[in-house]
Amino acid sequence: MVLQRIFRTVIMGPPGSGKGTVSGRIVKRFGLTHLSSGDLLRANIKAQTELGLLMKSCIDQGQLVPDDVISRLILTEMRSIEQSSWLLDGFPRTVAQAETLDSVCSVDTVINIDVPFQTIKQRLTSRWLHLPSGRVYNIDFNPPKISGLDDVTGEPLIQRDDDTPETITRRLKSYEIQTQPVLEYYRSKGMLETFSGTETNKIWPHIQAFLSKKLFPQNETVVGKA
Repeated sequence: MVLQRIFRTVIMGPPGSGKGTVSGRIVKRFGLTHLSSGDLLRANIKAQTELGLLMKSCIDQGQLVPDDVISRLILTEMRSIEQSSWLLDGFPRTVAQAETLDSVCSVDTVINIDVPFQTIKQRLTSRWLHLPSGRVYNIDFNPPKISGLDDVTGEPLIQRDDDTPETITRRLKSYEIQTQPVLEYYRSKGMLETFSGTETNKIWPHIQAFLSKKLFPQNETVVGKA
């Protein structure tokens, strides 16, 4: 599927909302370049770049990585794909980051995945992780092909120490407090499109139809299986 113009979108959603799964489907279906702040952070730390070392220092000390450092990380990567359509995942997380993004490029739309916190708690306690790649599995709806092993490498999966109900509740509350102003920022600009539900497979067709209409307004028969 060839896009007729450059299209740039941000995807937002709390941990466990299915944002990663939806992002993968958007990239596959519409050919957007996936920019994940988490992937970039891990790659820079592994490569021991200047920004990577700075971020690792913050993380090791239990501190939040400063807005300007995360912004530099994302904007540096954006320069290499400035003529491409992209999906930005995990950024911006604060209004300051959103304003920085607006100062350098024009975002077409912001997709917000809204899943009840109780549903997310149930998902995350069933979640297993391949630590080196960041690939996430869920024994209920996205299990690995072989129990306990990563599909790509065959390496063992782990369960995060902080995937406990109490810790998850704190993380979700923290996400809500941090990102609500960002959602309001984009809502005030008329850019926010929220998709609510409890199952990724039921939310996805609505997101797909929305993006098809945005990208191919003259051809609304594009919707189909990913």
